[in-house]
Amino acid sequence: MVLLRGCGAGDLPSGAASPSIWPLSVPTDLVFWLVAGLAILLVGLAKGGFAGLGAASMPLIALVMDPVQGAAMLLPILMVQDVVSVWSFRKEYDRALLCQMLPGAAVGIFLGWLFANSVSTEGVKGLVGLIALAFGFYRLAENRLGTAGWAIAMPGWVGTFWGAVAGFTSHVAHAGGPPFQIWALSRNLPHTIFIGTSAIFFAAINYMKVPAYLALGQFTAETLWLTVLFMPLAIISTIAGVILVRRISPARFHLAINLLMIIVGAELIREAIW
Repeated sequence: MVLLRGCGAGDLPSGAASPSIWPLSVPTDLVFWLVAGLAILLVGLAKGGFAGLGAASMPLIALVMDPVQGAAMLLPILMVQDVVSVWSFRKEYDRALLCQMLPGAAVGIFLGWLFANSVSTEGVKGLVGLIALAFGFYRLAENRLGTAGWAIAMPGWVGTFWGAVAGFTSHVAHAGGPPFQIWALSRNLPHTIFIGTSAIFFAAINYMKVPAYLALGQFTAETLWLTVLFMPLAIISTIAGVILVRRISPARFHLAINLLMIIVGAELIREAIW
């Protein structure tokens, strides 16, 4: 298993013993830990209140790690964070919206499993890059238009469609936020209802992804060990997000992350093609 291109315990000189501090083979390159750590930090801040930052996590991880295995490393972290989010907003959600979107999400996850099971790692990397580019530009446009720009009436079946898109992009790149928002914002939900519905929707999606990830063999000893190593950072960054979101304007963070997503997306597409 290649966790980091060209970097890992397997790169030790012939005859050298593996470091005893690691019970399993993990990357030893500093670049991996810095980039992956930044990705986990963004996930935590997103769960803590800076909605949208988490969409940049998978594109970043795909720069230094097999994207399929990187998604598997992130999933248990997201599931732990989802427990906290759902509990916090368990009484504030829109049942009708969930009933519209979750069936479509299940179909989208299945399609994501078919895609990941039938293409190469470079193909997955290319798709992650396309998603990052599209979502980066989408969020820049959303910031210019404002929430009201998406608050238009649409028939209920459109919600199922966007649920499928969210399920697919979430399975491939943990990036189901923008498709969810396109539909949810059109419902003009109160702020806390929007947050609670989002928390429940993505918690359900993340738990639905487990069988697909198991079928693909994505959960390995090495990816799970990395999950354990990064879990403290994920928890700390989530708490930090809860604190900072009340003191710092999320708009500045979002602008920086949107631009980062576009740059990283372009780089992933370049790597996939060349």
